[in-house]
This record gives sequence, C-alpha cells and structure tokens, in this order.
Amino acid sequence: MTPLWLGVVPFGLAYAVIARDTGLSLVETQALSILVFAGSAQVSAVGLFGRGAGALEIVLTTFLLNVRHVLYGMSLGREVPMTRTQRFVGAYFLTDEAYGVSVARRARTFRYVLGAELSLFLTWNLATLAGALLGGIIPNPERIGVDFVFPLAFLALLVPLLGDRVDVLVAVVAGAVAWGLSRAVPGGLPVLGAGVLGALLGAAATGGDAE
Repeated sequence: MTPLWLGVVPFGLAYAVIARDTGLSLVETQALSILVFAGSAQVSAVGLFGRGAGALEIVLTTFLLNVRHVLYGMSLGREVPMTRTQRFVGAYFLTDEAYGVSVARRARTFRYVLGAELSLFLTWNLATLAGALLGGIIPNPERIGVDFVFPLAFLALLVPLLGDRVDVLVAVVAGAVAWGLSRAVPGGLPVLGAGVLGALLGAAATGGDAE
C-alpha cells in the first residue's frame, strides 16, 4: 500500500483545505473523512456545500461517485471468506486502492483485506487533519504532478493479473469503455459500466458466468 500513500496524502491535504475554505469546521472536515472516507466524494460534497446545494443533491452525487464499490464488494465477497459482521466492516473501509491491492495479491483472508483498508484509512485521516491545521500553504496536487501517481500505481497492480489473451482483451476493452463513458457520464458510472461490460465480455470469451 505504501506507493499509493504518495497519491493519497496530497489529496487528503487538499481536500481539507477546500473543506475549510467552504466554511466547514475542523471537526466537520475530519468527520467527513471518518464517516464518508471517499476522496472524490468528499471533495464533491464540500464543493456542493459551498455552493449552497441541498442535502439530497449532495447525497445523490456522492452515491453516483461511489456506486462502483458495489462491484468491488461483490468481487471480494466471492473470493474472501467473511462473516456477516466482517462483510459490513470490510464494506465500510473499502476503497479503490485497498481493493486493487487485495485482488492483485490474491488476498484470501479478511485480515489481509482489512489491513490494506485500515492502512489507507489511517493515512487519509492523518492527511486530512494535517491539511485542516496547515491551511492555505498546501499546494494543488495537480500542479506538482502527484495526481499521476494513481494511474501508474493501478497499472502496476493490473499488469501481473494479465495472464492470457482474454485477460488482456478484457482489460483493454474495459479501459476504453471507461474512458469513453467518462466523457459523457458523471462520477463513478464510467467505472461501474466498464466493470459490468468487462465481466460480461470475460464470461462470453471463457464460456463461464460473469464474476
């Protein structure tokens, strides 16, 4: 998880600065990181709050941004044995990064998944607290190129999973679909759509059930 912290920390700092600038208190800023724990959704939520948006609009926007986690949860639920309580805990702390590492490392225990999740949860919340305290001295992550860490990290997780031509085909098609949808639909819908189509393609190519 350590390489992924390099991308998480600057955005945690930036989120906190944005939240404070829109009028959220230190407690409110930190509470979002603890209770929501979703970077893009938190940034969108505080932006909408700053523009005076209603509660329903904020909730629907964050839902769309995070709906891709439905696929993540279904995938992990099939591969990692978990009790009902463990499923709720794992779902609460689930992130793109923790899911990616768990799949790439072929995690088979709840302890492994939870360790990856809590690693990021702690890092994100510490970054949020630091950003809320340090204020405007935090630079925009995009200006220093830190936003490029995430694509590189996920590519590094993906490559070892490409074992045959079907894997490569599914990855390329899903990537193209996600890119195309990102230009037309908002939030997490591109990832959700690409995931569903990729699963169907993989099932059709292997003659099995979509997983």
